[in-house]
Amino acid sequence: MGRYLPGLLLALGVAQGAWAERIGEVSTVFKWVGPNDKIVVEAFDDPKVEGVTCYLSRAKTGGIKGGVGLAEDRAEVSVACRQVGPIRFKEPLKEGEEVFKERTSLIFKTMQVVRFHDKARNTLVYLAYSDRVIEGSPQNAVTAIPILPWR
Repeated sequence: MGRYLPGLLLALGVAQGAWAERIGEVSTVFKWVGPNDKIVVEAFDDPKVEGVTCYLSRAKTGGIKGGVGLAEDRAEVSVACRQVGPIRFKEPLKEGEEVFKERTSLIFKTMQVVRFHDKARNTLVYLAYSDRVIEGSPQNAVTAIPILPWR
């Protein structure tokens, strides 16, 4: 099973790029049946930039549909990336490269984070947004990390 897991996850569109670790959550709406609506906070490390961790906060829909994975989560997302050690590029970076992606509905909607390298200002810029096959959302969040020597 272990050797088939990455292919299975890719086929289901569960997660691509980095994996997020759940840091915490708060309930926002009580549901009589199924899990409550909530805001979750997750962290992931940039897979190509050592020393950078990004934190996401986003809404997760509860209820019966949310409990079985059929609900569509809202498009709003917040992102904050921080230098957590010496920054080192593991390989050359591509502009607008996807560093995190997760589905937010059964089939058509995803939330993703892409990276840009602002060479003129020696800064990494991360953009979080949600898209849908037919119609995306203009809602987005951005964060930037100046590339500085580590302590």
